[in-house]
Amino acid sequence: MTNTPYDPAAEGAEMSFDGRMSYGDYLSLDLILGAQRPRTDTHDEMLFIIQHQTSELWMRLAIHEIAAARTALSAGQLRPAFKMLARVARIFEQLNNAWDVLRTMTPSDYTAFRNALGQSSGFQSHQYRQIEFMLGNRNPAMLRPHAHRPEITALLQAELDQPSLYDVALRLLHRTVPLPEAVLSRDLGQPYAPSDAVKAAWTQVYRAPQTHWELYELAEKLMDFEDYFRRWRFNHVTTVERVIGFKRGTGGTGGISYLKRMLEVELFPELWHLRTDL
Repeated sequence: MTNTPYDPAAEGAEMSFDGRMSYGDYLSLDLILGAQRPRTDTHDEMLFIIQHQTSELWMRLAIHEIAAARTALSAGQLRPAFKMLARVARIFEQLNNAWDVLRTMTPSDYTAFRNALGQSSGFQSHQYRQIEFMLGNRNPAMLRPHAHRPEITALLQAELDQPSLYDVALRLLHRTVPLPEAVLSRDLGQPYAPSDAVKAAWTQVYRAPQTHWELYELAEKLMDFEDYFRRWRFNHVTTVERVIGFKRGTGGTGGISYLKRMLEVELFPELWHLRTDL
């Protein structure tokens, strides 16, 4: 044991950054740490802002990974895609853990600054909407909250114009177990409709996993991700109910009633339903 002050420079640590890139420069920390601008002087508004800003950063990474996984699957590169999908599942595990921090905010804490939010709401998150569109939960009506931002509307419309992650997965499935033309040539801009033929095809994969191992692993990677995604939605519901009860959302939605309806959405329905038949 010694009380002699430690000097990292003695071991070669860089200590001078005049005109050189530092950690803060590389991460643009001045910009990031200057983006928390509470509208009130209440203590818990900082928690609320950081919770949602960090969620948007994790969603930014999720979009990056989902897009890369879709590209890899389209090119038949399943192994790299599996790694990306596994990472997306862990991203949503991280998002799930964040609700535990937000739940330390009581109804009294939130009420103190809620009016300062105006009509802003997580319902308006274009990144969340983009993730839903990428996964196949597509509803053109959800473009309307972004009509005041043409560049965001164009981004979301471009997503609606291309196959979702699940569409790409089904095209891979079709190479082994032929699917109906109605599934393969569906209107990409509309919500995906479950198909008995798709369920039968995935069931065939699950009944002979050793024969169809890559498709089997793809299906389970999709299930892993949706499992975490569903938990995230459920934690969202319980957190909102704990903090505001059954009040309407700041963005005008029904609040809890809207969020509970979202719990019923299945991203990859046949993969859930085939389990009953195995």
